[in-house]
Amino acid sequence: MEPKVLIRRLITGALACCCIAVSSSVFAETVFWSSGERTAEEAAKGIVSGMSDSELIGQVLMLGYLGTEPTDEFLRWVGDWGIGGVKVFGWNAADLGRLANGISLMQKQAVSSGCGIPLFVATDQEGGWVRHVKGETSTSPGNMAIGASGIALDAYESGLIIGRELSVLGINMNFAPTVDVYTHPDAHVIGPRSFSSDPVQTAFLSVAFYHGLEEAGVISTAKHYPGHGNTDADSHGSLPVINDNLDTIWDIDLLPYRMLIKEGLPAIMSGHLNFPLISGSDEPATLCPVLLKDVLRDKMGYTGLIITDDMMMYGVRQSDRSIPKICEMALRAGNDMVMISRPPDVQEQVRSHLLALLIADPGFKSLIAESVERIVRTKLTYLQQLPQQGKVALFPDPERVKSELPDSKGESFFFDLACRSTTMIRKDAVPIDPAVSQQVLLAGYYPEFFAEGKAKYADAGTFDIGPHPISASGLQSLIALAGNFDTVIVCLANDGNLETLKRLKPVEEKIVVLSVLTPVYLRETPWVRTAVAVYGTGLESFKAAFAALAGDFVPEGRLPISLTGG
Repeated sequence: MEPKVLIRRLITGALACCCIAVSSSVFAETVFWSSGERTAEEAAKGIVSGMSDSELIGQVLMLGYLGTEPTDEFLRWVGDWGIGGVKVFGWNAADLGRLANGISLMQKQAVSSGCGIPLFVATDQEGGWVRHVKGETSTSPGNMAIGASGIALDAYESGLIIGRELSVLGINMNFAPTVDVYTHPDAHVIGPRSFSSDPVQTAFLSVAFYHGLEEAGVISTAKHYPGHGNTDADSHGSLPVINDNLDTIWDIDLLPYRMLIKEGLPAIMSGHLNFPLISGSDEPATLCPVLLKDVLRDKMGYTGLIITDDMMMYGVRQSDRSIPKICEMALRAGNDMVMISRPPDVQEQVRSHLLALLIADPGFKSLIAESVERIVRTKLTYLQQLPQQGKVALFPDPERVKSELPDSKGESFFFDLACRSTTMIRKDAVPIDPAVSQQVLLAGYYPEFFAEGKAKYADAGTFDIGPHPISASGLQSLIALAGNFDTVIVCLANDGNLETLKRLKPVEEKIVVLSVLTPVYLRETPWVRTAVAVYGTGLESFKAAFAALAGDFVPEGRLPISLTGG
């Protein structure tokens, strides 16, 4: 199936948007909502030309807020500063009704102030492992499961269902798909967030996922540019250094971006990743004009938005420079928006620094105006229509959240995907038939693992191995307990579990591995004779895994990464 068959179908009212009552007068007197018949590009230029210095700086800020609802101070910032975007983090989403109400309050403040420009409301809802908005939203097997199924429609439907759920909440931008190619086997911070170690498959499935989000009216933001898949370091805590040149990454890390750009991708997230052979410096891509302007804009022809990863991450804070100075450098390097998760005092400092600079430096003001044109153009394209008619519900109704989440098709689709992607890596002991008198011991730590294991093997014993390497006393107890069972099903999720598994080699003839998330750890245990891989940790993934072990179906998923080496 060619990516082009996933043609964008614009929403024209098919999505029923039940919004809070907002009178048309809220929109009528503001510039954004009266841009007339002009193109988005023409209208954006006109709007930006009439914006104040404060409004210009406000638009390049994407800020997080503390708590489950925005404070009065934050709401004042939305109106007085003209903030461009708000990032929803996990700490904001403990109660989805309150989250929807808070988003409504912020959008109402935005559209009734200044030029009336609505907010980007963004989150990380990749599916699978990274799902900042939990609660009543669907759980899914994630990107690597899609890679194991290898079916573009699975990627498209995943993006569509995730997008529909975000739209119900008033979230109009998703920091997804994750298009990092899983090149380094120890890239654990990416792991199952990647579709594959194959750049072509990653690109193909990324395009399909993007079109699913697009169908739901949600703005896709591909990440982490130029690519986080060839390093074992984590940019949250340090600056990864990747010694690849441009020729190397052109057909690997950059291939998904090149395909997505041709399909009309609206936004890209710049990563805190150092490519010294390309940049000629020790700066992350976030602060690198070579990577953002020379490569992404000029060589790759990208005209959409560039948004930084969180500027509070240590991958971008490797010097004594202040956060305001780093944000200035990011904008000068070619980013259009800077994301600052918290705290409020730092956010205020950044805004004050950038505003003073804009007033004093005409060159910087011109640069910011170009970025704001791109921001406003994107908002005109996706958010301009009134909420009753448009693709995104700007003003979510908490009651709609109760009735429409999770998505009605999510549970059945994601279970089917979990089954399609289940991969039988080694199958010496399969099937483990529950109807035959077999004594099964479940060793893991996810509640869902034990729940689904007991549902399939009612008399199974259980042993909590925890996420860290097992202690000497714990190992002694587990091996002694294993003597009473025919089969020990070990849940393998991380390097801590891997160390525990290695210590169980004395009872290797009883071991069956149920791998979740990335199966890369199986490289180091070639003695394991039976192993099944799923790629999520939700009920749907464990249900599929135990069904496969019991012989209820023959898994057809294919490994999206190589297990050779190690």
